[in-house]
Amino acid sequence: MSLVTTVYRTGRYAAGPLLIFERVRGVGLGEIVTITAHDGSRRLGQVLELNGDLAVVQVFEGTAGLDLDRTVARFSGRGAEIGVGLSMLGRIFDGSGRPLDGGPPIVPEALRNVNGLPINPFARDHPQDFIQTGISAIDGLNTLVRGQKLPIFSGFGLPANELAAQIAAQATVIGDQAGEFVVVFVALGITHREAAFFRQQFEATGALAHAVLFLTLAEDPPVERLLTPRAALTAAEFLAFEHGLHVLVIMTDMTHYCEALREVSSAREEVPGRRGYPGYMYTDLATLYERAGRIKGRPGSITQLLILTMPDDDITHPIPDLTGYITEGQIVLSRELHRKGVYPPIDVLPSLSRLMNAGIGPGKTREDHRALADQLYAFYARGRDLRRLVAIIGEAGLGAEDRRFLDFARVFEERFIHQGQDNRPITQTLELAWDLLAPFSAAELTRIPQALVERRRGRTDST
Repeated sequence: MSLVTTVYRTGRYAAGPLLIFERVRGVGLGEIVTITAHDGSRRLGQVLELNGDLAVVQVFEGTAGLDLDRTVARFSGRGAEIGVGLSMLGRIFDGSGRPLDGGPPIVPEALRNVNGLPINPFARDHPQDFIQTGISAIDGLNTLVRGQKLPIFSGFGLPANELAAQIAAQATVIGDQAGEFVVVFVALGITHREAAFFRQQFEATGALAHAVLFLTLAEDPPVERLLTPRAALTAAEFLAFEHGLHVLVIMTDMTHYCEALREVSSAREEVPGRRGYPGYMYTDLATLYERAGRIKGRPGSITQLLILTMPDDDITHPIPDLTGYITEGQIVLSRELHRKGVYPPIDVLPSLSRLMNAGIGPGKTREDHRALADQLYAFYARGRDLRRLVAIIGEAGLGAEDRRFLDFARVFEERFIHQGQDNRPITQTLELAWDLLAPFSAAELTRIPQALVERRRGRTDST
């Protein structure tokens, strides 16, 4: 990666992915190290900690099989870097930026440190402008906004990977900037079957042409799992802020990232925090999530869609809990909807996009967007409440009006949330919302301005 500056044969202790060298001088944190084993094989590592003349090195491939007395460490004097450029589009890489698609190495336009540079808060522009995912439950009720970071909270066995691949294939910005939209897709700790699925989906849909894929398998070292999202975000920053592209970064599964963080922390014998995760996990996640955003005066943007699996479906688990503090909302997948065959099984009631209002309305989506979302949410929430009542008194105990809202909740799930692999433009989503509200009188649509209702009903009646 760079010219070798210092060589040491002073390996003292190895544990898991960590290797400790003594009598070290002139070495910096984050510096890349080349480890040469006694058989001549080479492994890459990174300086994780310095304490006096001791240097703790994270070995990406692990320390198994190393003979410390015959192990040579060459400190490069430089941090972890990745070559970036427009030629990355349409390519598949591992966590270190090496091609996995059988193609040649890219000819980089620049070498960038994977840790990136913090965005000056004064230079940040407020996220705005609508990103169309083609998913009605997201576009209509929990809108994704350009420059936002929005997590998807899933559970084991729920189709989070399928949803991620579908969004990657369908997502776009509307209008003149549609051609400037690209996807950086990051898969962390996945199986060979899942890797094959993602490759097949991207190739079959043609999405690979405007995407960059970073894949890390479950069998890969945990340290590489920590490096992968940083390398991917570095590529995204170059595409966004140097080439003016709108980049959607999809990362799945952040739970695998946090498990790797816990494994490395345990090898370092650090004092564990909640559920064994390191106390600095909040800070570590923030260094990734806060790389989303827009910069004043620059046309590009980075939007993050983060998928994580909640252990035991527990939304209070440290991973979703800390992620929720840093990000701007959440999309929650429902096991109950999944059992009913609803896809995507998005539970819109606990879901939230805090920046939705910044990306919808006249000139962005439509003037009736906010009002329709509020009305659908209110009616569906009432229908869900009635389901709990039905479990106690039975449906026969409900009045005619209550049954209407109970039926609305069922139809809303069957027609609005459930859409399969269809790609619905925002106009189709909003028209479907009006169709679902058609059985209700204007007086019952209390969340929609009467002027909008009269204009809509008048146009419908005239046609």
